[in-house]
Amino acid sequence: MAKPAPRKPVLVVEDDEDVRAAVAEILEGEGYEVVVAANGREALDELVHVASPCLILLDLRMPVMDGPEFLRRLRADWPRLKDVPVLLLTAVVTEALPDTRGILRKPIIPDELVTSVHRLTGRSA
Repeated sequence: MAKPAPRKPVLVVEDDEDVRAAVAEILEGEGYEVVVAANGREALDELVHVASPCLILLDLRMPVMDGPEFLRRLRADWPRLKDVPVLLLTAVVTEALPDTRGILRKPIIPDELVTSVHRLTGRSA
C-alpha cells in the first residue's frame, strides 16, 4: 500500500514567543505540521530547508525583517511559492496587504484561527 503524500507545513512567522507557541500548538492539535520563525529573515532561512508550505501566517511588526519586507522578498525571490496563501496576524492593520488572503486579528481566537487555516488550506473542520 502506498504511503500518503506528506502534508505541507504551515509556516508561522511571529516574533512573540507566546503567540507563536500558542498558534503552533493549536494547529498541531488539528493535525498540521507547523514550522515557526521569529522574524522574516528566519522564515526565509526555513524555506530553504522545508517543503513548500501550504499557508504562511505572517506577523507584520517584527525585528530583523518585518512582515512587508518578508512578503516582498518571498514574492520576488521564491517563484515556486507564488501561489502559497499568506494570512496576516496583526492587532494594528485594518485591511490586508496586496497579495495576502486576509487578516487574523490579535489576540488570536482559536476557533477563528482554525476556521481560517482550514479555509485557506482546503481542509474541512
